[in-house]
Amino acid sequence: MSSRVLPRLYLLTDRHQTLHRSLSSVITEAVGAGVRMVQIREKDLTTRELTSLCQELSPLIKHHHGTVVLNDRIDLVLALGADGVHLRTDSLPVSIARRLLGTGHLIGASTHSVEEARVAEAEGADFIVLGPIFDTPSKRAYGPPLGIQILQETRRFLDLPIYAIGGITPSKVPDVLSAGAYGVAVISSILQSPSIPETTRNLLARLS
Repeated sequence: MSSRVLPRLYLLTDRHQTLHRSLSSVITEAVGAGVRMVQIREKDLTTRELTSLCQELSPLIKHHHGTVVLNDRIDLVLALGADGVHLRTDSLPVSIARRLLGTGHLIGASTHSVEEARVAEAEGADFIVLGPIFDTPSKRAYGPPLGIQILQETRRFLDLPIYAIGGITPSKVPDVLSAGAYGVAVISSILQSPSIPETTRNLLARLS
């Protein structure tokens, strides 16, 4: 597993939530304001389209010494030189991803329960994303919000960094940190912000 220190703010992309702004312009603003870890998460693209997008976005992130994580696609992580992969609950098991990627790449895992989090840690994940903590449209398919207590319960069993996801706004950051989260994973709070730099800096200030 990687020994690198992870940023506390984790931005996930969704080009359908950018208020009609280009994804590259949104990412440029976000990393310019301090985002240092981005998951490229455009699940509806073809392999060729996703490859092209990664080749467009990765230099923007790397320019600020940021970490590039690809959603699910271990093959593209290896082909494009990304820093890591983020696995869904229906992706390859973490243990197999670790065998394929070795110790030089990050592996994150989406989890929705204490048990899923414990399995991800046991199989070699570097971090987990746990949620949805609060209600948010992008996560309603995963069931009702788990509430902040799931962070407290999971923290008791895990040594891994836990990123809280689901309805995270700057005002909620102190609550999730005090409940045991290492950081926060966000989509709409940055992508839909009328002022991406301002929201990014606000999140980072609450996380520091």
